[in-house]
Amino acid sequence: MQRMTGIDASFLYMETPTAHTHTIKVAVLAPAPGMPYSIERVKADLRARLHLLPPFRRRVIEVPFGFHHPVWIEASVDLDWHVRPASVEPPGGSRELDTIVSMIASVPLDRSHPLWELWVVEGLADGRVAAVAKIHHSVADGVAVAALLANVIDPVAGTLAPEGCTEGDEAEAVPSRLRLLRDAFVDHGSPIRKLPRLIGRTARNVTAVLRGRHAMSPRPPRPIVDAPRTSLNGALTPRRAFASTALSLDEVRTVKAAFGVTLNDVLLAVVAGSLRRYLGVRGELPERPLVAEVPVATDAPGARRLMGNRLSNIFTSLRTDLADPAARIRAIHEASLAAKRQHELLGPDLYESWTEYAPPRPFAWAMRLHSRWHLADHHRPPINVVVSCVPGPRTELGWPGGTLEAIYSVGPIIEGAALNVTAWSYVDRLCVGVLTCPDLVASPHEISDGLHEALGELLAVRPPPCVGGPPRGAHRTPA
Repeated sequence: MQRMTGIDASFLYMETPTAHTHTIKVAVLAPAPGMPYSIERVKADLRARLHLLPPFRRRVIEVPFGFHHPVWIEASVDLDWHVRPASVEPPGGSRELDTIVSMIASVPLDRSHPLWELWVVEGLADGRVAAVAKIHHSVADGVAVAALLANVIDPVAGTLAPEGCTEGDEAEAVPSRLRLLRDAFVDHGSPIRKLPRLIGRTARNVTAVLRGRHAMSPRPPRPIVDAPRTSLNGALTPRRAFASTALSLDEVRTVKAAFGVTLNDVLLAVVAGSLRRYLGVRGELPERPLVAEVPVATDAPGARRLMGNRLSNIFTSLRTDLADPAARIRAIHEASLAAKRQHELLGPDLYESWTEYAPPRPFAWAMRLHSRWHLADHHRPPINVVVSCVPGPRTELGWPGGTLEAIYSVGPIIEGAALNVTAWSYVDRLCVGVLTCPDLVASPHEISDGLHEALGELLAVRPPPCVGGPPRGAHRTPA
């Protein structure tokens, strides 16, 4: 039995019937010639690898009265329940797969089981198969999922891992209510002792941020205060719409070198270009620039983590007020540098530290009332879009009987901000997933297609490549 961290538990508290907090991962498999790939084979492969996927064997147990964060226990894994079949409509292209992913993303996970599902999607063109994983954000962030992927899939060869745990091995008994309450009481001791120090550190850091903002140019945008209202922003319904596309990583790096910016800056710039066009054709482009939330991993350099969340967020401007794409990407770079400086002043782990004190029941009740009363329709949006980039495998990955052709990922959307754009690099591509609520954004493919047009604009106006290395301040960001 293991106590959930506050940041992991917060994704349970934030979940409502309309705001799902699971993530979606899509792997497109190209089977070897003459190698059938059935759902039974997927189950067999997973059964052999469960010992390499520790978070897939954990189940949530709530503490009575919400007296503390829930606990994880080792649970039996019924692969017949977790692994599910699906098929796409002809002709089995990416749009048809996106439709299936949209349906999968629209349904929350069942908390009485380990918080994941794997859908095996057949019927794709050329005999390809897709594995669509739905994983609750409390289980793992993008960095942890990338490590899990590396843990179970071999470069190129794709040989089976050694036999490990099976579905029923080593399951823990559900602890009694008395033990849950007793352990919760004991576990409260350490956070309470640390609270005075955390309050002092927070006061010093906030003071440093307030002083530092006066010297920053540009000043980083503030959530709610500086985010303009658009059709992207409002109260969610349970429905989700997913769109996928792949950008050339060579072209992205060409823009990166030419403008002397980071890869994240290029992603932010192509998202800005696409959204500027999307809102402009509808006559909705606001005068104030859109505000993006960028999740930032807080792991120590070289750390390898297979579960949980270690993250914070920076808030930066997409400078959609600028028509010139060259001026826009330079302004985005400057805005990102300022946002990162502010984030460092505030403390990368400060948000994570305060989540330890989140009261479970009040937090969850507040989120459900906010959702039920559609309050996001009546106040300024916290942000306009979430944009995330995860460094993925640089070499082609194999699975028994084939190779991975593409990997897409996307995190959840939040009340008031119905758009998440997540990119994973894979070999020579930047695989981008777009998730939204179709009752607010009817055509996510218009946004994903617009990424290519925005990248083309940057290639057309790029200056001669800069000499030297990338700018300082680049961050890894999870889904």
